[in-house]
Amino acid sequence: MVLFGCFISIIPLVALGFFSFMKSSTSVQNHVNSSNIQIMNQTNSNLEQVLRTVDYTLNYVINSNMLQSALYRPLSYYDFQLYNKLREEMSLLQSPETKVTDVILANATSNWLINNRGMYEFNEYASKETLLKLLELQGNSTWMMLETESLGSSDTLSYACPYTIALVKKMPLSSSSARGVALATIPSCSLAAMMDSPSESREVMVLDHNYRIVVHPEQGKLGRYLTDTGYAEAELDHFDSKSGQFETKIDNRQVSVTYVRSDFNGWLYASFTEMSAITKESRSIGWFTLYICLLMIGFSVLIVWLGTRKMYTPIRHIFENIVERLPEIQANKKNELQVIDEHIRDMFNSNTKLRSELRQTSQQVRTFFLHKLFLGKINPPEAMEQIEMFGFQEQVSAWEQLAVFTLQIDMLDETRYERKDRDLLLFAVNNIIEEMIPSSHRLPSVIIDLTQVTLIGRGGITPEAFNDYVYTLSEEIQKTTRNFLDLEVSIGISLPYDNLSKTSRAYQEGLEALKHRIKLGTGVIVPYFSLNSGKHTRVYFYPMQVENELIDAIKLADEERAVELLRQWLDEVFRKDRTPHEYQISLIRLLNDLMIVMQENGIMLEQLDIRDSSLVEELLRLYTNPDIESWFKSRIIRPMVSVFRDRQDSQYQNLSEQMIEMIRKEFDRNITLEECASRLHYNNFYLSSVFKKETNMSFSEYLSQYRFKMSKKWLVETDMPIKDIAEKLSYNNSQNFIRSFRKLEGMTPGQYRSKYRTGP
Repeated sequence: MVLFGCFISIIPLVALGFFSFMKSSTSVQNHVNSSNIQIMNQTNSNLEQVLRTVDYTLNYVINSNMLQSALYRPLSYYDFQLYNKLREEMSLLQSPETKVTDVILANATSNWLINNRGMYEFNEYASKETLLKLLELQGNSTWMMLETESLGSSDTLSYACPYTIALVKKMPLSSSSARGVALATIPSCSLAAMMDSPSESREVMVLDHNYRIVVHPEQGKLGRYLTDTGYAEAELDHFDSKSGQFETKIDNRQVSVTYVRSDFNGWLYASFTEMSAITKESRSIGWFTLYICLLMIGFSVLIVWLGTRKMYTPIRHIFENIVERLPEIQANKKNELQVIDEHIRDMFNSNTKLRSELRQTSQQVRTFFLHKLFLGKINPPEAMEQIEMFGFQEQVSAWEQLAVFTLQIDMLDETRYERKDRDLLLFAVNNIIEEMIPSSHRLPSVIIDLTQVTLIGRGGITPEAFNDYVYTLSEEIQKTTRNFLDLEVSIGISLPYDNLSKTSRAYQEGLEALKHRIKLGTGVIVPYFSLNSGKHTRVYFYPMQVENELIDAIKLADEERAVELLRQWLDEVFRKDRTPHEYQISLIRLLNDLMIVMQENGIMLEQLDIRDSSLVEELLRLYTNPDIESWFKSRIIRPMVSVFRDRQDSQYQNLSEQMIEMIRKEFDRNITLEECASRLHYNNFYLSSVFKKETNMSFSEYLSQYRFKMSKKWLVETDMPIKDIAEKLSYNNSQNFIRSFRKLEGMTPGQYRSKYRTGP
């Protein structure tokens, strides 16, 4: 019996230990592989977001009217205004997010070149041969790696990175013959800083089409080909797929390779992990499993031996051991079977809870997608992908006629409800709509800014029949809401359309239709067809962007630009036929915003020769566009420009001093130019130009320089650990601080402290 008991206990334990070891080893490797894939996808996403932003912004700069006109003419120092405007366009590319250090616009035909340092003649530029070679490249847009010294740009060289990633675009983009070339340069080291720090067992890099290393945490490996690092040239075929994993040998080391190829520019994001690092944890699990199995085998033999004399003794021993590990079982007087039962119940409860959370999350994601669809914040390809992902592809593809249905609750003041009940009432109305409209004829309803919005679609029906169907539904919903909730609602119906990409416009039409309750009263159904004879129109909004530019021009005392922007603003407002009341609202809003600017900048009305009259009354007495334009110029804009012109010299110095004071007091936290602009109530681009003019350096350069100065002071005068200094100076980790310090000073912080520290 002892032998039999030992046999039936030892064999299962050995098998369990072996399969546990194999399963855990496989799980560890799968986890590492999955982690590497996630890291590669994240690295790809992070870097590609920066590259896409640079590509989009450089396209915008090249296609701007100013640059297009400049391409076909020579430039000299007499064109300083055009140069300043081009520099403003170029500054859009340079930010901490894009990592761009320099932007070069070179026109070989008209013999001029503009970069961060100024404007030059192309024939006299030191690196013109490099630029001429770039003009001979195939294609109008190329990402490529260049030696930093070959560009001849001090802004790029200042980053001490031997290689630079350059986005090269021929100008103009739409022409087969290039007149010039535009470059946006990013130090390869800046992109490497966005990647995970390298470890002894894992190496991450980015390769171009020729398997040349373009991004790597180690500068010494930049520009080298993958085959130069010990990788066999014959195995490059493994990278043919879009993504994948395989194992190979590099320098007699077994390595697991994980890669992802970018759809944007074809770069390869690769991770090389030594297999010894993966198997190390598996070996430790194996030893642990062996020890546990040996322990359990010994324990089983003992139980079998004792069981020959007393059957219950082994069960008692097992229960006592469980009680030692789980004391609460003894306190609750539970046996081992009850413990197993409770664990199973907990597992099922956790599974049910997880399913509920996943369902709720899916509904939230779907609602977020519909919000973006109605608000026009999603492009058509992405919208179709989301439609397919949520399972709406089949029903949407069958729709030939679509319309957007918008519903708002009219009034709650004279009902049995209160304003706090509005959200609950909209939820109830939402349920009524989803019950009355078949799911095959609609997408899920959403609520946007207290408006219930539903997308309705039908196939195999004429536009007239579809309009009747939607209007009949509206009447039934309105009637049902009145009967069950004792509530009046108004409904706006967009014009029918046939393409999902027009949903945002249809949503705006529904909202526009609801605005006519001012004339029609409450509890109405307003088809947009009745407002404009069935023609789709674009909903025009208040030209806020033009107003902001107008205010900036006034603050800069640029009278010519301010007058031009005023005319542009008036053209935007009067472009669409509206009621006189709507025109007056826009004009009063502009006047009010300009008076707020006066108040914020301490300008008294007396300074503008405004004493006993009311500006609003004066404005409302004007009825023609020329009179309104003349009034704004003479009464508001020119007097304000005159005041700002008188203040300008002293104001520039005062603003730069305030920004420097903020840096000196708050350099140890993540202070930004946008935050300074918010505090000082100025546009951040305006403050950037003022600070650059007064200090001859950008805000970020001055902040970095001051932080570097403070770090050297702390290293010499205090015992503060290098890690604490890095945290105070807002570095992500001490290694980034050490690398940055070594680039600027030529030695590590520890070496600097040892060299210049005096005294004990």
